[in-house]
Amino acid sequence: MEYVYAALILNESDEEVNEENVTAVLESAGVDVEESRVKALVAALEDVDIEEAVETAAAAPAPAAGGAGGEVEAAGDDDDDEGGEEEEEAAEEEEEDEEASGEGLGELFG
Repeated sequence: MEYVYAALILNESDEEVNEENVTAVLESAGVDVEESRVKALVAALEDVDIEEAVETAAAAPAPAAGGAGGEVEAAGDDDDDEGGEEEEEAAEEEEEDEEASGEGLGELFG
């Protein structure tokens, strides 16, 4: 994440986002710089208007909380059992995923 922050700092200070500048910002922050990550970042940002990307991200609606959508739907529609069935199916799928993964971290530690 610090690599992206370095690019944002450079953009905000009207400096060019290039390998040399990104490396300088990261080193001044005490980061052990990986040259390949710097090159990848600079290449990825080559055709990106950072100001526009930041504005777009800021204007995007925040994602809804995990279970809130289902609860609101179920509470607002008492005559419809489909919401409950969907929640049960989702819970069953989650349980199957946990079983397939070996019950999570517990399997790692016995």
